[in-house]
Amino acid sequence: MPAATFKGNKQSLPSKPCVACGRAMAWRKCWAKNWAEVKYCSDACRQAPKAKHA
Repeated sequence: MPAATFKGNKQSLPSKPCVACGRAMAWRKCWAKNWAEVKYCSDACRQAPKAKHA
């Protein structure tokens, strides 16, 4: 998503679920360059054991 198209309406931002917990993650400017690679909503989900996410 190009940053130039954002006009302040957060409802139009893309989102996707966290791989670990399933919570919806809204697009953030800091994720602009690697949005396709973002999988986890937080450091806690990233560091949690894989077996817990079954």
